[in-house]
Amino acid sequence: MDVWSVIGWAGSALVVWSLLQTRILRLRVLNLIGCVILVAFNAVVGVWPMVGMNAVLAVINVVHLWRLLRHRHDEAEYQVLQVGAGDAYLGFVLERHQKDISRFNPGFRSGTSPYAFLVQHGDRTVGVVLAHDAGAGRAQIDLDYVVPKYRDFTPGEFVYRRSDVFTDKGFRQVIAPPRMRESTPYLRNLGFERDGADLVLNL
Repeated sequence: MDVWSVIGWAGSALVVWSLLQTRILRLRVLNLIGCVILVAFNAVVGVWPMVGMNAVLAVINVVHLWRLLRHRHDEAEYQVLQVGAGDAYLGFVLERHQKDISRFNPGFRSGTSPYAFLVQHGDRTVGVVLAHDAGAGRAQIDLDYVVPKYRDFTPGEFVYRRSDVFTDKGFRQVIAPPRMRESTPYLRNLGFERDGADLVLNL
């Protein structure tokens, strides 16, 4: 098998692999790379219909990536809804994603957080943030969960940006979830700062 055959098979495998991804951003990036490789391969072997098809697919991926990244931090694209701790829909979301939540939050127990927020992207629930009163004007975040499809994004940030959802309840600081205290790039970009063993956001 010559080098270009290997490249062609690799491009095809990458396109197929991209379609198995659950994360939107990763799917688009991998699919774009695969399409570009196949454009080059088919141009070399002279299969022009495949060149055209993969070129069009590459452009489609670029457009989708541009839209995804453009609105990644756009508050107009995401809405924060506060719900009751015993809300039926909240319970449904937590139950539906229980295994995934347990995987990343092994110590989390539902039903112990009186403050609950759903992050919506259109009519889709893409994230859940749960918190409780830690005393001294601090809100302890118990869960900052993102559904797999949107895990390359940070929808939880819109809860923290909307500081009024905490200040209206008398909180002056938000404490990051224990498991996320090492995830400093995400948290520090939102304004969290080290305070002893905690990362806190001053409101």
